[in-house]
Amino acid sequence: MADVKLSHPEKVLFPADGISKADLADYYEAVAPAMVRHTRDRAMNLWRWNAGIERPVVVQQAIPKGAPEWVATVEVPRRRGGNVVHAMANDAATLRWLAQVNCITPHVWTSRADRLDRPDRMIFDLDPPDEGVEFDLIREGALALGEHLRSIGLEPHAMTSGSRGIHVLAPLRRTKGHDAVRQWAAEIGVAVAEKQETLTTEWRKNKREGRILIDTARNTYAQTTVAPYAVRAKPGAPVATPLRWEELEDSKLRANSHTLASIPARLESLGDPWEALGRE
Repeated sequence: MADVKLSHPEKVLFPADGISKADLADYYEAVAPAMVRHTRDRAMNLWRWNAGIERPVVVQQAIPKGAPEWVATVEVPRRRGGNVVHAMANDAATLRWLAQVNCITPHVWTSRADRLDRPDRMIFDLDPPDEGVEFDLIREGALALGEHLRSIGLEPHAMTSGSRGIHVLAPLRRTKGHDAVRQWAAEIGVAVAEKQETLTTEWRKNKREGRILIDTARNTYAQTTVAPYAVRAKPGAPVATPLRWEELEDSKLRANSHTLASIPARLESLGDPWEALGRE
């Protein structure tokens, strides 16, 4: 692995928890065997908290100036013209480098660098309207969505977002463009919401009436979603955690159930529940 030296490794990024840049770097290095499986060859947006999570975030599409030459990149055409060069997390060293530049939460594309116009996964974000929604309703919504996906020949995978909700992902053959996949996802969302009264596809919060949004906008070209095993910039350092599907049946499950401190041991004991995703 390339040598990644940390400047100010003692810098505290999570003040309430005492989690430093060095702690973040060590975490990403530890989970790299699982995480790189899901970030390799995918353009990244870097969500950087240069002064810790209590200060504003900088969301950066282009690879930062001064990045090591060994960091993999992809040049992406913008829809409105021009190009932007994104970094890709193709190895453990790059994940450690993300911590060096205070990138707590990398976000990745739904397509890979060799075919940017053909996504290989469809993403649904079950997003509650406020903190007061019981997580059991989000779990039940994810289970209903998974049942529908199976009924139309897709294989669902679930991930706690590490924030408030659950992401449901279905792997795809790379035969359709982003617009077609987003339209299909939107139709699926409507079909599920019609059967599950706790869900909605209404984008405006004042029209959701307390229901959980099935957000399909992440399927748009150049949009990103939080990378599996990425740390979220919240107290406790929760992690976006791939689940075994049956874990959705656990009433104790929460969006922040798994953290920077607990994920390495979870991977050691259970492995990566999404290990076979790319072959499905």
